[in-house]
Amino acid sequence: MYDPYKALYLHIPFCKKRCAYCDFATQAIERENPAVSEYIDELVLEIRRASREGKLGSIETVYIGGGTPSHIGMANLSKLLYTLSTSLHLTPEVECTMEANPESLTEPMVKDLWALGVNRLSIGVQSFDDELLARLGRVHDAEEAKRAIACAQTRFENVSIDLMCGIPGQGFEGFAADLETAIASGVAHVSVYPLSVEENTPLELLVESGALEAPVEDNQAIMMETALRVLDPAGYRRYEVASYAKAGFECRHNKAYWTGKPYLGFGTSAVTMTQNDARRMRVQDGQVIDDLDRRQKCAEDLMLKMRMVQGVSEEQVREAALLLPEALAVFRGLVESGLAERLCGRYRPTVMGWLCGNELYGRIFDLAP
Repeated sequence: MYDPYKALYLHIPFCKKRCAYCDFATQAIERENPAVSEYIDELVLEIRRASREGKLGSIETVYIGGGTPSHIGMANLSKLLYTLSTSLHLTPEVECTMEANPESLTEPMVKDLWALGVNRLSIGVQSFDDELLARLGRVHDAEEAKRAIACAQTRFENVSIDLMCGIPGQGFEGFAADLETAIASGVAHVSVYPLSVEENTPLELLVESGALEAPVEDNQAIMMETALRVLDPAGYRRYEVASYAKAGFECRHNKAYWTGKPYLGFGTSAVTMTQNDARRMRVQDGQVIDDLDRRQKCAEDLMLKMRMVQGVSEEQVREAALLLPEALAVFRGLVESGLAERLCGRYRPTVMGWLCGNELYGRIFDLAP
């Protein structure tokens, strides 16, 4: 027997244009292309099949990501959302997030999405600087981003935006201005990501040719600290390494990933995580990409929870030590190295721990090689 699935991810692999930095499983395609509706039809069949098999009865969060889900238009989205509403209990208590980009989010779409059960919108803004947006290959400008946010807020209280830091040519003051604009917009949630140069992307070619400077990690670290300094006094509490939210607006779907809840993934490149007490397995496109035994699962749980502000309790570490005898020594070492702090009965990541995440997470996961 396996634990019931708590989260559902649906991947929409279509965009108006692929961004310069994107290495996701997406393609630029017109929404009228028959391939779009055919893909949605396959997703519909997959959802219905899972419902018949009893896999959707405990779903607490749904996330429709991409790609750009808003790009495929309301006819396709209505078909998908109607299927969800008839295949699982898509009540207001279920967090249902959809990603959108400013250029394709319209007022009629906002109204229809709300009526069909979506209750959280995540808008890909990335920056409020037109020059930086063009450098990233985005198809919207700053004014479109502000319009999209205001449009979303006509129905949705729970609106999130993504911002990038470390974009070539982005200064510290410019990034701080982006944060202030986000605050002024009144969004409920802000995610801040350092730009990374992925293989086989247009951005990699630009960097390798010298047309653009590579992101500077030290500058990105300063900007991540700036995000905390600017957002926290404005009421946005950091609850995860890259995420800030007003009280009550933390993304429950993302927290499911960090707290070891099983999840289903439908669509191209989507990942499903299945587990029981003895085993955890992840499958992507029909291929097993992770197969963890009880010890590895325990180490991964500790590692994932250390992505969050609350970290792990001393009791959880002591329990883990029954399977992983070196757990207590590793966590004490993290404190001695300044990567974690021990406070109020919990081990929590420090700012340095987040900035040196590879070392922090690596030491914990290496408890069970």
